Amino acid sequence: MDTFSHLSIWIGIGVVLLLAIVLFTVPFLRRSLITSWILKAIQSLKLLPTISNTEQAAIEAGTVWVEGEFFSGHPNFQRLNHESYPQVTPEIQAFLDGPVEQVCQMASDWDIYSHQDLPPELWQYLKQERFLGMMIPKEYGGLGFSYLAFSAVMTKLASRSFTHTATVGVTNSLGPAKLLLHYGTPAQKAEYLPRLARGEDIPCFALTEPQAGSDAASITSEGVVFEGESGKLYLRLNWKKRYITLGAIATLIGLAFRLKDPDHLLGKETDLGITCALIAANTPGVVLGQRHDPMGVPFYNSPTEGHDVVIAADQIIGGVEQAGQGWKMLMQSLAAGRGISFPATCTGVAKLVTRVTGNYARVRRQFGLPIGRFEGIEEPLARIGGLTYLMDAIRLYTCGAVDAGEQPAVVSAIAKYMTTELSRQIVNDGMDILGGAGICRGPRNLLANIYTAIPITITVEGANILTRSMIIFGQGVIRSHPYVYQETKAIHQSDLVAFDAVFWKHVYSILINGFRAVGLNLSRGYFARSPIQGATARYYRKLAWASATFALMTDLSILGLGSRLKRQENLTGRFADILSWLYLGTATLRRYEAEGRQSADLPFVHWVMQYALSQIQQAFSGIFQNLPIPVLGAIFRLPVSLWWRINPIGTLPDDDLSRQIAQRMQTPGPDRDRLTTGIFIPTDANQALGRLEQAFLLSAQTESLLKTIKQANQAIAANSESLITAALASSIIQADEAELLKKSEAARSDAIQVDAFALNEFSALLNGNMIYCGTGTSQNLR
Repeated sequence: MDTFSHLSIWIGIGVVLLLAIVLFTVPFLRRSLITSWILKAIQSLKLLPTISNTEQAAIEAGTVWVEGEFFSGHPNFQRLNHESYPQVTPEIQAFLDGPVEQVCQMASDWDIYSHQDLPPELWQYLKQERFLGMMIPKEYGGLGFSYLAFSAVMTKLASRSFTHTATVGVTNSLGPAKLLLHYGTPAQKAEYLPRLARGEDIPCFALTEPQAGSDAASITSEGVVFEGESGKLYLRLNWKKRYITLGAIATLIGLAFRLKDPDHLLGKETDLGITCALIAANTPGVVLGQRHDPMGVPFYNSPTEGHDVVIAADQIIGGVEQAGQGWKMLMQSLAAGRGISFPATCTGVAKLVTRVTGNYARVRRQFGLPIGRFEGIEEPLARIGGLTYLMDAIRLYTCGAVDAGEQPAVVSAIAKYMTTELSRQIVNDGMDILGGAGICRGPRNLLANIYTAIPITITVEGANILTRSMIIFGQGVIRSHPYVYQETKAIHQSDLVAFDAVFWKHVYSILINGFRAVGLNLSRGYFARSPIQGATARYYRKLAWASATFALMTDLSILGLGSRLKRQENLTGRFADILSWLYLGTATLRRYEAEGRQSADLPFVHWVMQYALSQIQQAFSGIFQNLPIPVLGAIFRLPVSLWWRINPIGTLPDDDLSRQIAQRMQTPGPDRDRLTTGIFIPTDANQALGRLEQAFLLSAQTESLLKTIKQANQAIAANSESLITAALASSIIQADEAELLKKSEAARSDAIQVDAFALNEFSALLNGNMIYCGTGTSQNLR
């Protein structure tokens, strides 16, 4: 081939490249010749799902926070490590050490269960000290607490009794007060908030119905607008609700209903949509007075009905201007609130279980040894300790965001889902460690009532199955992905210019994430940059690897499945697991940095991060094995899955690391105290935890003495008392040491006892003959 021919070929290639560059870089050419055809194909094939008005309200509720970094595939850990990490102020600490401590001392969990209610004097104290108005600003008579302060209070209360948090939580979380603060008219705020802050009104919020549970937007409760004789507008309401916390004793009901305006008194629309209004419980037609029994937990949870209840139209929260805006109100309230109340409650439970099981594992002996020395006990102990460290990290990281003004809807769903699931694991492990002492109910048992209460946290404010399979990833991929929501809106609006502007950025992102995911996989994350040096740097690199792979697989699933992805709930659940553990891992690393890289905490950080990465590994494996996309699915099922097993992103923590954590949980000192900080620990040895604490400390104090006398009397098969007597007679120990050993053995023996009841007492206990009512009177249940 001559020189001219070579030159012609290169000129041809250059012309083609030039035309391609012009085609892709000149917007109006690209839009008309390429993008327009892509837009038409996506619309005709329905590759992206349609979004209903209620879904759009849920998606647009709140803000995108750190989860957006994970969808990008290239998280900025420098930014994530500088997100707010709040600390309890001296003012809040004084409240925790004063009124909250007093509430915990006024009634034990067993007292509350025995009477099936809080004692009357405790109800009064909660009102007096404004526990029911912690989140109401001081100008309205409340305490004006931050979310962190509210979380700290809930954590401590939960360590004493779940009933405390169920009672206090709803008045400060999702309820009339919160809706009034954000949406109420000045007149509504002035009328209701001071009464709610003082506890003069007991609020409830009625949303769930027999036919509208997880699908809350399908409520059938109805309000109809009509005009009174004076020309004033009214609503005629009919409803049937259930599972309403505080419903039976409420004096003020927040109600969600569908508002109809058949005479168009408010405008042109007949069906205005979901609306929220305030109703006095003594309004004619309101039916209260019954009570559910949620797992025997003695907080008020009730059905309520309304039959032709008439209220003024200005009782709509926010006034008539907010008619039809109820769903948006609820979604925006949940966007932040869901990430505060239950994470705090479950963290308090986790810290209590950590304290109880660490104590018990050292105090309880079998085969001549504390049971905490056995590897079979070390494994669940380590899981309890590691997950407790993690849960506090989630709680604090999320509180920091909300107090900084974020309303992170996806992160709040993650926090609620993960902390409730992890606390269930923790409580189950705690019950296993306590064995028979865990299943015999009574004033000595600290875990049985929690064990029965945990399913409540799993179920309310978004059932966990729904939250995992539909909300975390299903809504998160639309709301938090850098491009999908913008693309979806442009497609539905047939906006070619907007679609073109975002679509090609998305294509570029997919290519970059593809290269990053492969490169980080082959290098095991080494090519990723860590914002810090030291023992935890490798975890930042692995999270970057996981994020790139997550982003790539998300985009491939969207391209391959289109609108069908929404219905692939097994798949979206696994994506939700990865996104959740990316957030949990990041929260853990942030905690470690924010708290000054405590060397004693490093085993907990290692355990949590290795556990988190193992869960990410498992979720990715499930996606690769079950990706329902032709050809691409086969590639991932075979070579990719095999390589992922050979080159895993994470494995479970090893036994040595678990042993370190178990030992720290059984060793008195600041490390153990820091892990369980912020809970109620009674000093009275007549109380269950106080008794266990005393036995634990005495056991630790006398362990070396007991070991000495056992070694000196190996030939003697005797109980501890005989060994102590023999050791004293042989001058192996001194008299004061013998007394200390006897005191320790007596305390240990007392601590491991379980409750037993006389037959008549047991029958009365089961029948619940006399209980306290919220008003302070007694009531016979039979």
